[in-house]
Amino acid sequence: MNGEHFIYLLWVGLAIALITAAITDIKSRTISNRLNIMIALGAPVFWIASGMQLWPDMLIQIGIAAIIFTIFTGFFALGAMGGGDVKLLGAIALWLHWIPLVQMLIVMSIAGGVLTALMMIRNRINKTPGPIKVPYGVAISFAGLFVIWGDQATKLYERYFNHFT
Repeated sequence: MNGEHFIYLLWVGLAIALITAAITDIKSRTISNRLNIMIALGAPVFWIASGMQLWPDMLIQIGIAAIIFTIFTGFFALGAMGGGDVKLLGAIALWLHWIPLVQMLIVMSIAGGVLTALMMIRNRINKTPGPIKVPYGVAISFAGLFVIWGDQATKLYERYFNHFT
């Protein structure tokens, strides 16, 4: 297996982990610490496989993830997000350069808004009292998959189909 195939395998592993996070968040409204740790620990493997340098690449990636984790910890403190969601965002931030990360956050915000609206409608139809418990890991995972798929599809297109144009 060459390095490029290994990198794709790592992306597939991340995608599987994101799907797992979404499913468990729907079922139990929790995202396990073990899953978040596995995602975070996969990032350095990805960095090395993709040829990132310790300075400045890896340290910048860690800094960006720390900023994301800090910002969303504020949302957790306000009661707007669960702790698993915050840890999932921090772990994903270790994988994505800042532009795809911003794209992911935008998609996550839109998906989260739609998901919240759907949960509100469901609660009204079912006449469920109390606060809405939104499985925000679904929006985070959807956005992560959206960015990963878009990035990888673009790379595959450029590699295999650009010579036809």
